[in-house]
Amino acid sequence: MSREYEADVPGGAVLPGTLPDALRDELIAFRRDLHMHPELGNQEFRTTAALKARLEQAGLRPRVLAIGTGLICDIGIDDESTGTDERGGAPDGTRTGAQDGVVDGGRGMLALRADIDALPIPDAKSDCAYRSTVPDRAHACGHDVHTTVVLGAGLVLADLHRQGLLPHPVRLIFQPAEEVLPGGAPDAIESGVLDGVGRIIGVHCDPKVDAGRIGLRHGPITSACDRLEIALDGAGGHTARPHLTTDLVTAAARVVTDVPSLVARRVDARSGLAVTWGRIESGHACNVIPQHAELSGTVRCLDLEAWRQAPDLVHEAIDEIANLYRAKSEINYIRGVPPVVNDPAVTELLHDAMTSRRGPYSVEDTEQSLGGEDFSWYLEHVPGAMARLGVRTPGERTTRDLHRGDFDADESAITVGVELFTAAALLDAIR
Repeated sequence: MSREYEADVPGGAVLPGTLPDALRDELIAFRRDLHMHPELGNQEFRTTAALKARLEQAGLRPRVLAIGTGLICDIGIDDESTGTDERGGAPDGTRTGAQDGVVDGGRGMLALRADIDALPIPDAKSDCAYRSTVPDRAHACGHDVHTTVVLGAGLVLADLHRQGLLPHPVRLIFQPAEEVLPGGAPDAIESGVLDGVGRIIGVHCDPKVDAGRIGLRHGPITSACDRLEIALDGAGGHTARPHLTTDLVTAAARVVTDVPSLVARRVDARSGLAVTWGRIESGHACNVIPQHAELSGTVRCLDLEAWRQAPDLVHEAIDEIANLYRAKSEINYIRGVPPVVNDPAVTELLHDAMTSRRGPYSVEDTEQSLGGEDFSWYLEHVPGAMARLGVRTPGERTTRDLHRGDFDADESAITVGVELFTAAALLDAIR
């Protein structure tokens, strides 16, 4: 094994060390190229092609998902024995290969997951040489970093495999459409990305954590997130005679103010069930009571069981207010994602991988976020864990939050993420 990859730890295990300068520079350039060419969910054709070409250059056999974007790539498995084609299926269209966790004696592969899509917002980094070249599109959530980290880990692991030093197979998952509810994970799972997988890990950029560190948490680390769209209708009329019609603007206002508190009082307060509005529209004139109003917002929840109850609770609360004002309600409750609930054993794997590489002070506790992440769908099928990858330049006082046009990452986080994933893959193999 090249000393560029070595780091001795107690117990005699050998884990990856500092990346070669050439690979580190290549990964930064790859990330910047993705950043300049962001693609929305299920439209990531250029990104998919770039990943496929680089993995094939490394002698690997990536397979594009059946949905047309995204791909998977197995390292340490004899592709000839699986009979798969390059789109991830058998010649007769069925899913083949290592299925149902049956690989390497039935243990199942460790999967490294990245999301590859961008957001429909403009890039506001006017002084950045690699800012987005696509109008109203930006990698403002760090998916370009996630993608580059998994690619880099794959290249290191492939090199170790060629040297006979990868003791257990690993799967790379490059998933499309994380930002599109209910996320691209369900389609990816349907395409077979978890066939043969025993555990799965991922990272998410965190601008509140310094580069060189990760945040970890046992149990829930994100929240459930659903979308809510409501239409209210009534007869309309003159504002001088609201008692003769449906006072629709007042009804809409009461839905906005009363529904969140009604819902919150019908579940355990510790569940953190919250309805928050983002849009309300109604009317065109100051003296006309309108006939139609529209509202939309999100429903977020910290607790998995309360999330499962949320649709019924929200429907009941809206109907109560609408009936009070004789308004007809039409409710479109769009299921998003459940909370990401980190498995304790896989969380410890990430902890040990990071500390073995960067020391005990490289890991910090993190709080549960109210943000949603479709990584949670994988955890409905296999145990896994997500870490928060620090992307704030140490000493920087300004925090560039996620989903903002000025978001950027300290690119040293790419090396950290590659080391974390590669070390996790090797530690997982000896446990």
